[in-house]
Amino acid sequence: MEQLATAFAVIFSMTFIRYLVLAGVPFLLFYMLLSSATPKYKIQERKAVKKDFLREIMHSGSSSLIFAAMMAITLFTPVRSHTLLYTDAHDYPLWWMPVSLFLSLVIHDTYFYWMHRLMHHKSIFRFTHVVHHQSVNPSPFAAYSFHILEAIAEGAIVLILAFTLPMHRDMLILFTSVSLIINVYGHLGYEIMPKALRHSYLFEIINTSVHHNLHHSKFKGNYGLYFRWWDRLMKTENPDYVKEYDRIQEKRFGTKVFKQVKHEMVQ
Repeated sequence: MEQLATAFAVIFSMTFIRYLVLAGVPFLLFYMLLSSATPKYKIQERKAVKKDFLREIMHSGSSSLIFAAMMAITLFTPVRSHTLLYTDAHDYPLWWMPVSLFLSLVIHDTYFYWMHRLMHHKSIFRFTHVVHHQSVNPSPFAAYSFHILEAIAEGAIVLILAFTLPMHRDMLILFTSVSLIINVYGHLGYEIMPKALRHSYLFEIINTSVHHNLHHSKFKGNYGLYFRWWDRLMKTENPDYVKEYDRIQEKRFGTKVFKQVKHEMVQ
């Protein structure tokens, strides 16, 4: 029990510090140091205020406790012996490690989409997900800003992956970092994707900061986390998404330049 308590304390410290760094650095850049130079990247005109940021950090602290508990249970209790996790890199071909990381994102995106839609059910929303949607104009700190019950549902993905997908322990840990980075980008409040993305096949697959920001401003639609495919398949993608994305890109790169690129792509 003492070993578990120590492991939990270490994991929580690392989880919360990682959150503060990965959310804090882009916040420092876009909301403070470069705020006067990046208005064209901003998605919403409205501005969040200090109390919003503090609320997001406070809820993210409690979420970090839950996520740390999930990881400690998965790695440092008898539960571990029943999972598909492994520690010897040669138990599976080395190429399986990056493949398993990608598959973990696919599984998580599927789980998140349906869990997220459930959280929006009127009988559940006001008791859980409303906390996250207090961030109508989210900042990077909103990435972990959840009600404790939603944090449990969010953190459960670690156990789901451990029981359904053979993964090296380090890949599971890396998954949580990659997930947070993408989540911070989704809540950034600024669109930073390169101009070329709009006319690539990748644009049809992945989500952008604009995509998730619309979910926060409109309160429905765009339920996916990493990819667009579930929203498109289930017809829950906001119909104005592409138009809104184009609006931001034109603001960033200039209407004339943007239209010229569109013309060249058509040809």
